[in-house]
Amino acid sequence: MGQNQGDEMATVRAPVWKWEWNLNTLVILLGFISGIAAWGMTWERLTANQQVHAENIDKLDKRVTTLEASMRLLDNHELRITGVEKQAAEAATSMRAVENTLNNLSSDMRLVREILQRLEESGRGSRARAP
Repeated sequence: MGQNQGDEMATVRAPVWKWEWNLNTLVILLGFISGIAAWGMTWERLTANQQVHAENIDKLDKRVTTLEASMRLLDNHELRITGVEKQAAEAATSMRAVENTLNNLSSDMRLVREILQRLEESGRGSRARAP
């Protein structure tokens, strides 16, 4: 009996490898390939969107730079306008002073004219009495 068991063990052959496509294997391989393809498509979309966003950021940066330059011009114009307004106010004040001076001179001229007329009248009256 011991011999028989030893012979049976010696006669057992190792299983032969058979190449078979199992349904589970196919499903797993297709799922793995689909997952890699989906990941690649997602990566491509992400990269494309990053490029679009980078272009948009560049456009916005250029617009902001243009707006900053415009703001500097506006600040310069505001400064100039403020200066012109100040000069206009000073000119108006000077014109009022000149107007007041002219009014005073006009009053003085009237007074001088009245005095001269009185002097002439008094001179005429004294000449008429003198002979």
